[in-house]
Amino acid sequence: QVRMVESGGGSVQAGGSLRLSCSASGPPYNSHCMAWFRQAPGKEDEGVACIYTGDTSTYYTDSVKGRFIISVDNAKNTLYLQMNNLKPEDTAMYYCAAHYGTCYRPLEKEDYTYRGQGTQVTVSS
Repeated sequence: QVRMVESGGGSVQAGGSLRLSCSASGPPYNSHCMAWFRQAPGKEDEGVACIYTGDTSTYYTDSVKGRFIISVDNAKNTLYLQMNNLKPEDTAMYYCAAHYGTCYRPLEKEDYTYRGQGTQVTVSS
């Protein structure tokens, strides 16, 4: 059974950094699209970034380009999100998700088969 567990969330001031991790159990994720989504109170889920583990190609939503970096350690089945220059509008519950195959529709939530429970990120001004 696939299980995805996030960690690394917390509270920081604007301009600070956090690194999220997502540990995924199950078979090797070497041909999967893995992504980070976030959900702020009262808002729809938003795709943040995704990576295809087969060639580590990445995709970012515009609001985080230049600030966030997604990466994966295939040997550890672990996904990361390095978040720099955080802003109050980044405050949300962040969760990881995955599906088999390429990131052909990068951040379409419906495509993702597996997801974690999330970790809270709070950015104060």
